[in-house]
Amino acid sequence: MHSFRKIAAPKISPLILGLLIVSLPAFPGCVQSQARTVNAVIDTSKTGAPISKNIYGQFLEHGGDIVNTGVWSEMLVDRKFFYPVAAAAPTPPPVMGNAAGNPRFRRTPTRWWAPIGGEDAVTMDKKAPYTGDHTPLIKLDAKEPHGFRQSGIAVRKGKAYTGRIVLAGSPGAVVKITLIWGKQANDRETVTLRAPGAAYRKFPLRYTAAADSDDATLEITGTGTGAFHVGAVSLMPGDNIEGFRPEVISALKQLRFGVLRFPGGNFVSAYEWRYGVGDIDKRPPIFDPVWHAVQPNDVGTDEFLTLCRLLGVDPYITVNAGFGDAWSARELVEYTNGAATTPMGKWRAENGHPAPYHVEFWGVGNEPWGDYQMGSMALPQFELKHNLFAREMRKADPSIKLIAGGAMPDVMEGADQARRINGQYVPDYLSPADWTGQMLQNCLDNIDMVSEHYYASGTQHTDIKLQKKVPIDPPLSLIEWERAPAVQVRAKYEHYQEYLKRIPALRAKPVPIAIDEWAYFGGNRDSYKVVPAYAWAFHEMFRHSDIFQMGAFTFATAMMSSNRTEAILNPTGMLFKMYRDHFGTIPVEVTGDSPQPKPAFPAGGDQPAVNPGSDTYPLDVSAALSEDRKTLAIAVLNPSDSEQSIRIAVNGTKLASAGKLWRMAPDSIDATVQVDKKPEFQVEEQMLGALPETIAVRPFSVNIYSYPVQ
Repeated sequence: MHSFRKIAAPKISPLILGLLIVSLPAFPGCVQSQARTVNAVIDTSKTGAPISKNIYGQFLEHGGDIVNTGVWSEMLVDRKFFYPVAAAAPTPPPVMGNAAGNPRFRRTPTRWWAPIGGEDAVTMDKKAPYTGDHTPLIKLDAKEPHGFRQSGIAVRKGKAYTGRIVLAGSPGAVVKITLIWGKQANDRETVTLRAPGAAYRKFPLRYTAAADSDDATLEITGTGTGAFHVGAVSLMPGDNIEGFRPEVISALKQLRFGVLRFPGGNFVSAYEWRYGVGDIDKRPPIFDPVWHAVQPNDVGTDEFLTLCRLLGVDPYITVNAGFGDAWSARELVEYTNGAATTPMGKWRAENGHPAPYHVEFWGVGNEPWGDYQMGSMALPQFELKHNLFAREMRKADPSIKLIAGGAMPDVMEGADQARRINGQYVPDYLSPADWTGQMLQNCLDNIDMVSEHYYASGTQHTDIKLQKKVPIDPPLSLIEWERAPAVQVRAKYEHYQEYLKRIPALRAKPVPIAIDEWAYFGGNRDSYKVVPAYAWAFHEMFRHSDIFQMGAFTFATAMMSSNRTEAILNPTGMLFKMYRDHFGTIPVEVTGDSPQPKPAFPAGGDQPAVNPGSDTYPLDVSAALSEDRKTLAIAVLNPSDSEQSIRIAVNGTKLASAGKLWRMAPDSIDATVQVDKKPEFQVEEQMLGALPETIAVRPFSVNIYSYPVQ
């Protein structure tokens, strides 16, 4: 397997060497402004494995309302009545599982259905519910409207809203469904339905708002004799695209991110996929024990695959290997990929999707090493489970690629799992607590890629002596803070090299890494500050493109600044788009005369022995040819707060005398891009002449120079 390694820097004169020594920082991360001009050499004759488009991949955690409020167009909360209609906010079930110790997972409904005409007017019928455990039953009065309402809905003037309501009622029932956007008598529109019938029927709804409101109300009331049931109700903007928000589709489609992972995440370990297919109104609402929120099951397998089609990306489905079983996983593969003549393929066709989806990427469980995970078990047991899942899933489609849930020593240390298993805080390679190592040893025939996760932190690190995470004191300098995500990539690279030494079968059948959950816990997602950090992580993945062949950033919705009616790419999304659009796919070697400093902390666990970055400190440089080798892209990152200078020599090819520059370089590292405010910066595009002999690189900027190859 070929990865770029640091090689000897070009020879330099004693005078230059002396200047270099004088100009180096006194401690890691401290950069003297304009200390020296860095020299870099790009050799296009020395190439690495192609950079996969999937390295830009994204992740959607299905849990709770994350998908529903981020991508799906549904405007109503609890549209299938998991909670009873009540005057006060409903009390969620007790906190369980992963949510128990983490307040961010606890979600109390902010909107709910409140009764009209007194609480006695509405009861929850459990005898024959339309779906779920119960259905609202409204007792009618000849004069006073009885029913329920939900407020807090966002509507915009002149915009159409469409939906449906599922009703059953007495012959004497007159049901009115009213959208209200103001306090005046005319600030509303009503759909009236008479004698809905004893059997449940679906009735269309359509409204056009005459004013803006972030607190509109939908009222469902009835008068007359007898009673009526409401089985389900839905309201969406009329311009939704197959159920998805058009502004979100527009924003995310720009990213062309290769692959999208779904449905989890921790959520998947308690997910029953069969609840998420079929008639969308009949799918039962369930309570998600992980995210501690109601899951309406509106976005299931077919909707997810529709989203992938709309975005032009490949799907990556994770199966439930927590509470789930191998038979269910096999049936899900058959549902998506089987012919319409198979039992599950027939069901898919009956649900309106006759052609197989041909889903290629499949994850077997999520973070199975975590004792917080639903259905967690010991590693030797999970190895058997993984192999059983693999055999069953491949019976449905032998061509699928299986991604195993891994955890290298950096993860096992980070979760304190190793100490629980064999008393080590940082596990030895191939020890009982080395989850990835053991999986590669015992399941390699059933692994096409290994999943690794990381969430970088710039505020704490592993103290090997103390055997625990400790705060970083004094805080990291700006450069080292920006380096933190790339440090985690480098740590996984170094762990992988150790596996190659210790597992002969892995050398014969190397399997790449999918970092299918990653992000930086350290900044506002609408702020530019995290952008250089993510660029550096990309560069480190590019340097080892034979090993890192998939990513799935947490979450796809974190690429946007959005509210309930608008969405635009935020700084992170802009960065992903810039690299996907303008960086190459065939990485080439970059050397220099200014090595990165040694790591600030001792190696071990999540601390690599070598700092990530090219030999161009304080800059980081990565370069790649286009797939047809006709264009060279040079990415120059300046994570420091001062302007830096670099000379770039290109060997192995001649560049054209004109090129382009794409640059992200706001005046402040805290600059933001928010949907309801004027953007504080944008991606700059400039036409250039010949590649300058010396380039002045603006502070904390990300730059991509692109030149045709002659």
